[in-house]
Amino acid sequence: MNIHRILFLSHLSRKFYTRVSTLRYSSSPNVTVKVSHVDGTPSIRLIGINRPSKRNCVNHSTALQLLSAFQQFENDDTARLAILYGEGGSAFCAGYDLSEVASANISLPMKYNKDEPGPMGPSRMSLQKPLIAAVAGPCVAGGLELSLLADMRVGEESSKYGVLCRRFGVPLIDGGTVRLPHLIGLSRALDLILTGRTVHAQEAFNIGLINRLVPDGQCLEEAIRLAKDILRFPYECMNTDRISAYFSVSNTIDDSLKQEYEQGIKLIERVSMPGAKHFIEEKQGRGGKYDDIK
Repeated sequence: MNIHRILFLSHLSRKFYTRVSTLRYSSSPNVTVKVSHVDGTPSIRLIGINRPSKRNCVNHSTALQLLSAFQQFENDDTARLAILYGEGGSAFCAGYDLSEVASANISLPMKYNKDEPGPMGPSRMSLQKPLIAAVAGPCVAGGLELSLLADMRVGEESSKYGVLCRRFGVPLIDGGTVRLPHLIGLSRALDLILTGRTVHAQEAFNIGLINRLVPDGQCLEEAIRLAKDILRFPYECMNTDRISAYFSVSNTIDDSLKQEYEQGIKLIERVSMPGAKHFIEEKQGRGGKYDDIK
């Protein structure tokens, strides 16, 4: 039975589809998403996919828990940056759990609705806060799509990437064909999408699929260090520029310049002038340094 038939039959049954508005962590005895924060830095939220025995594959329940975790992150004023990772240290996410697909034990609507969860959970969100993905081991198929939600990816030397679902006739329906070309360019994206080949860490780093390449066992530690570095900067200014960069990807140059200016100008008096005064009077942050900024 092909995937289109499975999705069609699953849609008719609607047996297992649950609206995320009704989801609570306590509603399921099988909690497969771990949410915590960095010790001493509660502004950094850690979101871990916790199915290490399944290489952190995402099933329907896990997808809903991931969406809930990201919604809570977005709505929590104390949380300023999140790190997505795979529990166990040997896999980020090997994609959607194909045992559910093979048994037709899933139910997905045939029409797109941006307000409903994607198959992998939060894949339709446009996050208003920074996200870093810490990648160990496989980051493939739907797992690759999840990693593309992040602004930056920290990958270990043995990590690997690819549209491996190509082998089984499972399409990218969690943003892979949208975000991957934006990230690494259409030509390179089509190479991955058409061939379904495995991309190892060094190549992933060379083509910009990952931003940092670290020894095995260090991706989460490096992601936390990177998060702390980012959060040393004036947050509102940094995040305004981040959102403006995303806006420019899908809009005209004129509209993007207008967006950049109108959002940035709001910060000049409130943030930039005090910052400039600090630079002049305290003589900190000179020569491109920021390790002395308080």
